[in-house]
Amino acid sequence: MTRIAVGRAPKSIGLVIILAVLSVLLLAAPSGAQNGQSVYVLTFDGPVNPILSSYIERAIAQADADGVEAIILRLDTPGGQVDLTQDIVKAMRASPVPIIVYVWPTGAMAGSAGTFITLAGHAAAMVEGSTIGAASPVAEGGQELGDTIQQKITNILAADIENLARRRGDKAVEWARSAVTAAQAATAQEALALGVVDAVAENVDELLLKLDGFEVEVNGELRPLALAGAAVVDLPMTSPENTLNTLINAIAVPGIAVLLIVLGVQGIISEFSQPGGYMAGTAGFVALLLGMYALGILNANWVGLGFMLLSFVLFFLEIKAPTHGALTVAGVVTFIFGAFVLFSGTEAGVPWPAIIGLAATTLLFFSFVVAKAVGAQRRKPVWGAESLIGQQALVRTELSPSGTVVVQGERWQAELQDDSTTVQPGARVVVIERRGFKLLVRSDGSST
Repeated sequence: MTRIAVGRAPKSIGLVIILAVLSVLLLAAPSGAQNGQSVYVLTFDGPVNPILSSYIERAIAQADADGVEAIILRLDTPGGQVDLTQDIVKAMRASPVPIIVYVWPTGAMAGSAGTFITLAGHAAAMVEGSTIGAASPVAEGGQELGDTIQQKITNILAADIENLARRRGDKAVEWARSAVTAAQAATAQEALALGVVDAVAENVDELLLKLDGFEVEVNGELRPLALAGAAVVDLPMTSPENTLNTLINAIAVPGIAVLLIVLGVQGIISEFSQPGGYMAGTAGFVALLLGMYALGILNANWVGLGFMLLSFVLFFLEIKAPTHGALTVAGVVTFIFGAFVLFSGTEAGVPWPAIIGLAATTLLFFSFVVAKAVGAQRRKPVWGAESLIGQQALVRTELSPSGTVVVQGERWQAELQDDSTTVQPGARVVVIERRGFKLLVRSDGSST
């Protein structure tokens, strides 16, 4: 008798289907992916900030662990702080995975700090319509630095950028130095002709083809890039990184940072001077923290912040013990000096009009608070023992000179203090003093 293996046929068919699907997937995969080659693509748009540094460091660690062929950093930045840029450059030069900096998209720029980051890449490229350069040190907002600081920072940055460009030839070194000393800039084709970048490509796919086989030096060892057919894997910022990047770009501006400090202190002082729901205090505390975080990013001079906080202390003392404006004037002068010192010796700076405007706003705020405080001190009490003084009381029993009166709905023992011998019930008297549970009154001359 012939037996039919009912259970085996479906298993065989399933195995054939699985093998067929795998074959199709393997044939459809890029040649680079079949060889295990892949590249990570990062994208950053905005001023250089700590998020870019952490983004690059995270990508390097992940790329090294995953064994990818290279990292492509698509960059569009107007620049940023010197020390942050130096940290990024160090991380890139120490990377075990080659990093290709790609100035992208059309219209993008690698300005100022972006020039250093581009030259720090193991390879560099640009898209048509992008620019690079103008790396002269300036203060935030475009203000010129003082002559001594300008010369000092320029010389240091010129030496740094020469070191980065040296492997690219004399023309690249000469241009790189002029980018710092004379704010020179270059288009994509000009940068390619000078050797500042290694390729001009319209997109990542074209970039991979043009740099395939390009030799780079990674930690002292020369190696060719095997990029043809490599799988392109986007490695975007995480949600926290993206959120923080947006926030930092908004607050890491000297004027905004100082404004946050001012609003923060004003909110806290408002809460102390006129408590009410904690909203002003909470908002002020948050603004103060954000402002101090921004100052940390901007490398502010903490002595300047100390003077600014001292000015707020002087304003607060004026509220508690008015000195007819003496402490207020001292506070304004201290505030202006602190705001000026805050960014001395750095690239950042707050324009003088902004400093004067903030000082004037602060003066108006504290003048208002002081006026409210003085008014509150002069206002008659509306509750407690002292609130009875000056109030009219209704005589309930004859005052001769003692008797009872009703004031604010309460019955009190009272004693007549003027020349009147007696005051009849129904008449009005005025409270002039309280002694324990007895009120001293004088005749009002009116009756109900």
